[in-house]
Amino acid sequence: MHPNTIVQMPITNRLGEDLDIMLHEGTREGVLVFMGHGVTGDKDRPLLVALAEGLAEQGWSCLRISFSGNGESEGKFEESTITKEVGDLDAVLGAIPKEVRVIYVGHSMGGAVGVKTAAGDSRIVGLVSLAGMVHCADFVKREFGDLVPDQDVMWEEQDCPLSKAFVDDLQQIGSLVPQAAKIQQPWLLVHGSADDVVPLKDSQDARDAAKCDLQWLEIDGAGHVFDADSYPKIIGSMDLWLNEHFG
Repeated sequence: MHPNTIVQMPITNRLGEDLDIMLHEGTREGVLVFMGHGVTGDKDRPLLVALAEGLAEQGWSCLRISFSGNGESEGKFEESTITKEVGDLDAVLGAIPKEVRVIYVGHSMGGAVGVKTAAGDSRIVGLVSLAGMVHCADFVKREFGDLVPDQDVMWEEQDCPLSKAFVDDLQQIGSLVPQAAKIQQPWLLVHGSADDVVPLKDSQDARDAAKCDLQWLEIDGAGHVFDADSYPKIIGSMDLWLNEHFG
């Protein structure tokens, strides 16, 4: 499958910023699994690379992205917010032919981007949330409440300044439980029981609010970014779920 048959590259967002993407070609026609990362991440996070490689081996074409301001994508990290990344996702969806069925997979804040988008965008036909952020205002208060926006950095990472734009956006969004109730697509929720960044309760609350065809996978002992022991279980569960709904 030639890459241009499934996505038109390069991709720029509405601000004209080029987005760094990586396509893993599979053998199945007309389906694309699109993966978005979390806070301070990029397309090359081990979790996303492992999932993309594993699913591509099963025939599923996968596309990894670095949202604007992250990784090798253009833009400023300080401007990275859920709302802006929803715009990045929209730009990618616009570059994918209409006949291609898109399944969006989001980790952490990327999961919030997916819920916020899929709740009102039928171009996404399936949704996977990996330790997805749901209670956004609670997250920013819990993780960064004692820091000063536009002065301090996230988790002592000097390349990841804590911006007022980021804090304000998460506070304004509040909780995505109302959006979870609007999801109509098949939805796979995956969360580790030992996640100390986005609590398991975030996914549980989304699950309880959802009215769609939902599948739940709790991985005992796994943390927020999961681990090499978790990857085969996630890949296997995703492959089964994809075959059930899109095979």
